[in-house]
Amino acid sequence: MPTPRRLPWTGPDGKPAYLLTDGTGPLSRLVDAVDAQQLDMAGRLLGHAADLLDDADTTSDQLRYLLTCMYDALTDVHRIAENRHAADR
Repeated sequence: MPTPRRLPWTGPDGKPAYLLTDGTGPLSRLVDAVDAQQLDMAGRLLGHAADLLDDADTTSDQLRYLLTCMYDALTDVHRIAENRHAADR
C-alpha cells in the first residue's frame, strides 16, 4: 500500500512536497540518493567543525558560515529522521 514520503525539496509554493510510494520506483530511488548525499554532507561538516574548533586562528566569520551550513544539514537530517520514523509506524 502506498504511503506518503516527504521529498527532500519543496513544492513551488515553498511547502513540503510528498510522494505516494511503495518505496520501489525511480523517484523513491532518487530521494534515497539525495538523502544519502545529505547525510554524507552532514558527516563531512562534523569533521570540518572539529577542525575549525581545534584551530585557534578560526575567525568568527568562518564559524558563522559553518554554523549556517550545519543548520541546513541538521534540517535535512531531521527531515530524513522524521521520514524514517513515519515509515516505521
